[in-house]
Amino acid sequence: MNLGVTESLPSLVSRRFINAKESGSLLFSATHLAILSSKRGINYQLRYCPALSKKPEKQSKPSGPKPDPFENPTGDLLITDVSLRLGSEKSHNLVLNKFPVIPNHFILATKRFEKQTDLLEKEDLGVAFACLEAWDDPSNSNGNDVTDAKGDGEKEEGRRRRLFAFFNSGDESGASQPHRHIQFLPIEDMRDQQEDSESEKRAVSWTPLIDLLLTTTASSDMEISPNGIRRLAKLPLKHFAIRIPPGSPSVETLHEIYLSLYRAALLASTPSLPAITTEEQMRTSGPAAISYNLAMTRDIMMICPRQKETASLPGLGPDADVSLNGTILAGTLMVKTEEQWNHLRGDGEVINDLLAEVGIPI
Repeated sequence: MNLGVTESLPSLVSRRFINAKESGSLLFSATHLAILSSKRGINYQLRYCPALSKKPEKQSKPSGPKPDPFENPTGDLLITDVSLRLGSEKSHNLVLNKFPVIPNHFILATKRFEKQTDLLEKEDLGVAFACLEAWDDPSNSNGNDVTDAKGDGEKEEGRRRRLFAFFNSGDESGASQPHRHIQFLPIEDMRDQQEDSESEKRAVSWTPLIDLLLTTTASSDMEISPNGIRRLAKLPLKHFAIRIPPGSPSVETLHEIYLSLYRAALLASTPSLPAITTEEQMRTSGPAAISYNLAMTRDIMMICPRQKETASLPGLGPDADVSLNGTILAGTLMVKTEEQWNHLRGDGEVINDLLAEVGIPI
């Protein structure tokens, strides 16, 4: 798959990120970072960003039309427009996140308005995977150095980079915009930020949660069904993953994987839904019947059905609610207040409780 971008994608995104940061078009907020272990053997990233508490919240009943940041993105936030086929009309835009807390956070949005709550289409998945391929291109670590996003002029030489893609769909998923978009976080940028000193003393390391569905080999820790759907025994909420075939899979293959995962999530949500018809199970387009988070790397695709957007921390009063989105499939979550930060970083097991609350507990 080819995005039709002549510059290496990591270099392009990094350069645009630095320009937008310097011009004030985006507002980057650094986070405090702690790596927490849990009794289930999963290490989580906990990020504390006070600036997020100042970001405008979603309104359940807006007084007027909500601005669409992806309708006509211009200026420093627009990276480029892309399509899967050279010479064809551009179908998607790559746009920088206006309020990033991780460097080089960018977004793939449809050029024309498509609903975030509709099922993803082949073109969405194909372009998203092309971004993953372009970022993971070995040539990026052989002569095409990536400019450091902090803007200090340093280069990352000889490093192979990877992207984590995630998609929030539905009222309970943590989605904030109705215009269809898939988000990307560079895994190295997620990992490279300074860790909290307490985490360093514990010598706890973080691996993206989605990667565990590839690296776990013990049959007691991993279940693989005859149709290739993987489940991690230690994860406290229902989830499903399928390995992506090596090489460059077709958009049809990617879409089939996505629909298989969606149907598994749909059936897992049945206890909290009215009876799901056969027609609903077999539908390939139109409104999704559930809220869910989807994540993807170049190697695997993963889905998690959602029943709540927020989980509650006991005893914190107005600071009790923590909103979770698709970054939970990387084993990452964000808090906005010092009370939440102090409550969670003392006990990684609490994160398992939060995940079970917002998903469908096992």
